[in-house]
This record gives sequence, structure tokens and C-alpha cells, in this order.
Amino acid sequence: MQTGDLVGSGRSADVFAIDDEWVLRRYRDGGDATAEAAVMAYLAEHGYPVPRLRSPQSTGHGTAPRTDLVMRRLRGPSMLRALADGTITAEETGAELAGLLHRLHAVPARACADPADRVLHLDLHPDNVMRTPEGPVVIDWRNTEEGPPGLDRAMSALILAQVAVGDTALAAQSRAVLASLLTHLAPSTALDDTDSASLTEARRRRAADPSMSGSETHLLDRAVELVRELTPARP
Repeated sequence: MQTGDLVGSGRSADVFAIDDEWVLRRYRDGGDATAEAAVMAYLAEHGYPVPRLRSPQSTGHGTAPRTDLVMRRLRGPSMLRALADGTITAEETGAELAGLLHRLHAVPARACADPADRVLHLDLHPDNVMRTPEGPVVIDWRNTEEGPPGLDRAMSALILAQVAVGDTALAAQSRAVLASLLTHLAPSTALDDTDSASLTEARRRRAADPSMSGSETHLLDRAVELVRELTPARP
């Protein structure tokens, strides 16, 4: 499929303009986006804020490879950019992330028979939320699975905690966002046996992620400690 200008780039995919209304996201490693598209379509049917998808045929570009997703172009900054620009506070950022997790975990699983399982994003952090005039929209569903919601909460918390314990300009803000997230998720995130196991599993998955640098992996133990420290105690 012919594409226009590069308008965005992440760890695993690039986003190209098709026209003023549509963009194409393409995995650089040849990853298959078919399952991801199915989850996004399912969530859209349940009213969850995901980018609108469109078939390549309806854009006049023929058949796309399985690495590609054609999506409505989103207008507005990422939550991370809005936080850096001061148009949203750390407290508001954490509250908004918690609200998006709560909304996602209210959607029944597509395939799992266990009624406790839900659709999980597993990479929900401020750079994967676009703040559009219509409200926040969650992007990048490559890691999506179905399973216990505690794992999704633990992954979001751990991602923020890794930044918070690092030596970057974002550390203090990330700690404040993490504290707000955990407060607004409580009491569901109080570290009972279930969510403690979820945090352990989140750490294992982050450590095994080939896209992470050695310096990022090195921060995981401190990040786990920070999540435990900031998690509100169960009443």
C-alpha cells in the first residue's frame, strides 16, 4: 500500500499518513496485526475508546499486508505530551489512566470462558493514550490478551515505576502519576495475594521483553518496590 509522510514512530511500528482523515500503522518486524484489529473492533462495539478502523479497500488502496492497520487519524497530543506541556496534571493523568483501566475491565472477554477474565491492554501508559477533542483514545493494542485484570493494572503501574526510579527528567512526574493511578484504582489494587502475584508476573514479562534495554531491565526490582510502597493499604 502506498503511504504518505511518516507521522509517528514507536518501538515496533511506524505510522504514515494516507490523507487528512486516515493513517496506516505498519509493524517494522513483520508482526501480524489481524488479532489486534479484531480486539479493537470488539472493544469499539462495546463503546471503549479505540481508533476507528477501516478496510484498505474502502480507502482505495487495495489489499494491505497483515502487518498493516488503517485507522482514523487522531487529533490531539498524547497524554505524555500533555503532561509535559502542563495541560494536564500528574494527579489528573493517574486518574484518567485508572478510569481507562476500569472501563476496559468492565468489557467481557471475547473468547475466555472464565467469567473473571477480561480484555487486557498490557501496555497502557501515558504515551499510549491520545487526548482528542472527543476524549481519550487508547492506542497500540499489540500486547493485548485476555486474563485477570490485576495483571493489566500491575503492568501499567510497573511501567510508570520504572520511569519513576530512573535517572531522567520524567522521574518525579512519573512517581506522582503512579501514586495517583494506584490511589484511583484502590481498593482493587491493594496488594492481596492475587495482585501480588500479578505484579510478580508483570515483572517477569517486562524482564523478558526484548525491546527493553539493559538499563531499563536493571530498574525492575526497584520499580516493584516502589509500586508496593505507593499502593494504598486495604481498609
